[in-house]
Amino acid sequence: MPFTAHATSPTITMPRVKAITTGSIPSFLDVILNFAESDTTSSLAHQDTWLAQMKAKGNGKLIMYGDDTWLKLFPDTFARADGTSSFFVSDFTEVDNNVTRHIPNELLNNDWNTMIMHYLGLDHIGHKAGPRSPNMIPKQMEMDNIVRRVYQALESQEHLKSTLFVLCGDHGMNDAGNHGGSAAGETSPALVFISPRLGSVSKGFECPIDATGDYQYYTTVEQSDIAPTLAGLLGFPVPLNNLGVFIPSFLPLWPDSGDRVHLLLRNAEQMLRIVDATFLTSLLENKDIPEDCSAALASGDELACKWEAVMQGLGNKDRSLERNHDEILNVITEFARRAQEIMSSTASNYDLSRLTLGMSFAAAAMLFALAACVREFLAFTSTILVLATLALSYGAMMFASSYVEEEQHFWYWSASGWLTYLYIRKRRWIDLALLSALLMGILVALRVSRRWNQTGQKFSGESDIAKSFLPTHNLFLWAIVLVTYLEIMQRLLSRDFWRGSIEVSCVISSMLGLAALRFKAAFTNADAPELFNGFGQMSLKLLPTTELVTQARTVFMGLGILFTYSTILSLWRGRSHKIATADATWIMHDLLTLFLATQSRVTNIPLFLLFEIQYHFLNALNLSLAEITTTSIIFQHLSFFAFGGSNAISSVDLSSAYNGVRGYDVVAVGILTFVSNWSGPIWWTSAANLLLLRKRSCGEPDVLFRHLALSSVFVTVSLLFVMAACTALRAHLFIWTVFSPKYLYSMVWCLAQHLGINILWAGSLFWLGAA
Repeated sequence: MPFTAHATSPTITMPRVKAITTGSIPSFLDVILNFAESDTTSSLAHQDTWLAQMKAKGNGKLIMYGDDTWLKLFPDTFARADGTSSFFVSDFTEVDNNVTRHIPNELLNNDWNTMIMHYLGLDHIGHKAGPRSPNMIPKQMEMDNIVRRVYQALESQEHLKSTLFVLCGDHGMNDAGNHGGSAAGETSPALVFISPRLGSVSKGFECPIDATGDYQYYTTVEQSDIAPTLAGLLGFPVPLNNLGVFIPSFLPLWPDSGDRVHLLLRNAEQMLRIVDATFLTSLLENKDIPEDCSAALASGDELACKWEAVMQGLGNKDRSLERNHDEILNVITEFARRAQEIMSSTASNYDLSRLTLGMSFAAAAMLFALAACVREFLAFTSTILVLATLALSYGAMMFASSYVEEEQHFWYWSASGWLTYLYIRKRRWIDLALLSALLMGILVALRVSRRWNQTGQKFSGESDIAKSFLPTHNLFLWAIVLVTYLEIMQRLLSRDFWRGSIEVSCVISSMLGLAALRFKAAFTNADAPELFNGFGQMSLKLLPTTELVTQARTVFMGLGILFTYSTILSLWRGRSHKIATADATWIMHDLLTLFLATQSRVTNIPLFLLFEIQYHFLNALNLSLAEITTTSIIFQHLSFFAFGGSNAISSVDLSSAYNGVRGYDVVAVGILTFVSNWSGPIWWTSAANLLLLRKRSCGEPDVLFRHLALSSVFVTVSLLFVMAACTALRAHLFIWTVFSPKYLYSMVWCLAQHLGINILWAGSLFWLGAA
């Protein structure tokens, strides 16, 4: 019996598994815990779940194969288990073979009453190459064969004749293959109940069928409805914290209508206890119950009214089952569904004192930042006014869900407005024709960047350069990728970093650049072969076969050695070996560009060429310190969206998170994930650092401190506004789908990008360049 199971946001494995097993609404904190491989605080070992109920039956063991999230959530629950990390998304095959190899023997065993099989291949293919990857259809056919094998065993094995086989997804995926947000593709996974015993109530369904709406193929139920439905079908108590409702399609399995009423009533009474605990009153003892449930009522009063209707339907509260059972079933279902809606929207308990404390810390940080750059604000130049307007308008935007979802437009228009401001301001000092040419070049590159990746919520599926044009023009894609790598190699060669031997510099830069290009080509051929034509695949076959992990480690090791070498030489003041500080900083910037290109999707690599063009044009404008800071802020955010980022969890790109990594390592994978998603902002931080060093060389004092102080004002103001918006709108319909993900992104911008990259990383490079 098939259904479309609505999965509420966040559509990530851990919170969805919690919803499936407890029937409750998980916390958004699970989004963070989902990425913490060693986390144990999210365990459900002491909560009432249907797994605990099945184990308490004592008529068989519980076994699990697949995603090790189940082992984290249910420690010491499974008698036999073989877990696989769900984050090693480069693996399409072994993660599934590791599950399938156990199936033949387990189908012959009769010592278990519950077997979990959590396959990961489809999810990994989606993350790496999207739902239209050529790897997707073969993997779906593989899953079909496994379902067929299991069902044939249910029909043929005597000890499996009463077994219920539930086929479901914990989440779906969007057009990019990611998940975590609230798009229809992410929140509409399939759910199928399979058993020969269901033939008495289901004569089969037509398949395939056309969707009646966005991914709505069959009757839609809530994913949390799985828990009470399993409780009814398998004969155990409904989990205590359940907010799911028994799926009515299975009621005909009970021929006696009185049994049906008893089944739904048990579910409703369990939900009633949660309602009573939430509203701190007993609906059973409520004396002021409204007569008209359709009137505009407070949530508690409305549920009290509907529960009173249940009691009246049962017959003067004596629970007699001699009345019209169909009417009673409808009344009970109506109460349960409404209780589910209301309790799902009030499932979070907010500690306002902690929320206020967090905002107080952000406000204190903002005041410190303002105090650090008081001289800049007292001067009150027009640039400072623009920066203040930018910060305040951006902060105010955080109170509107649509603006948060489509934030990229704010930065694209801010960039255009900023360039207009620079034109007005600089025309007095720069030849008008030259200024016009420079700004026109930046605007053209900006326009191309804007169309590179369609992102946000409304237009993410629209055609763009990266996902629509380049995949159908492979030769052009690899031509501009090759030009980008050659440009990086040429810049490294021009620095003559191996002083005294231009030949050695040429060989090293060429070998490193070609190794990086070869890895990216081999990685793309394995990850997204549709981006390769026959000639490209033939060229790769001519090269010696080397493992992708080894290739990535070779590139990273070469980058690390050259970076360390350049750092040492920039500090060594020996005349014969001393690299000019400007050259040393540029070498580090070029090495960083090569690393960022390695961590980016191949379709995004040409953006670094556009960034380089924009940088040289901006450098020719002789920007002031405040103008450098404002430019850095705008282009950091703009580039984040140009690379395909958004404020949705589903836009997190894991495709390059395992470059050079053989297994899951939370530190290595975390760093690589951050770098691959923030490649644009990191590049512009380094570019701003070069502009700052130029200002310092011109004699301007305290360049780095003043720049970081102004940047910190923007970061702290924006963070304070985001926290205030999340607090003020905590009851908003989109608090979990829009505002909470934005808060998580703000923390990454603040802690990782600003504190880690802008202050620590760029500050260190500035110090080396100024040494």
